[in-house]
Amino acid sequence: MLATREYSRAELKRKLETKVEAGDDVEAVLDRMAETGLQSDERFAESYVRSRAARLGSSRLQYELAKRGVAEEVASTALSEVLIEDELTRARGVWLKKFGRPPGDRQEWARQARFLQSRGFSAEIIRKLLRDGFDEPVEG
Repeated sequence: MLATREYSRAELKRKLETKVEAGDDVEAVLDRMAETGLQSDERFAESYVRSRAARLGSSRLQYELAKRGVAEEVASTALSEVLIEDELTRARGVWLKKFGRPPGDRQEWARQARFLQSRGFSAEIIRKLLRDGFDEPVEG
C-alpha cells in the first residue's frame, strides 16, 4: 500500500485490520514500520498539504488531516512548513479559477462566499477577497 502513496498511521491501521486475522498484532507491525521509516505521519501530512494546498484553506486542511488520524501538532507543523503562499493569495487563486469576476449582486456574493467557505477559507479572508462594494471594509 505504501508504494502507491503515503498513509497516516490511523489509515494504515484501519486498512490492515480488515485484512488480518484476529490474533495478529497490527500495532507491532505499525510500530516497526515507523521505526524503519516506511510510515511517517509527518511525511504523510506534508504530502497531503502539498497536494491540496492550492484548492483548500488552512482550516479545511487541518480538519482533513485530523479526520485521517494525524495529531494536531503534526498537522500544524506541516501547514506552517508547506504553505508558502498566504491564505489570501491561495483563496484568490481558487476564486479566480472558479468565478473570475466580482459578484454582481448580494445573491452572487453569497454564492461565491459559500463556495470559498466550503473550501475551508475563513470568513475574514472571504470578506477581504469579495468586499468590493458588497460588505463593510476590512482593514488589511
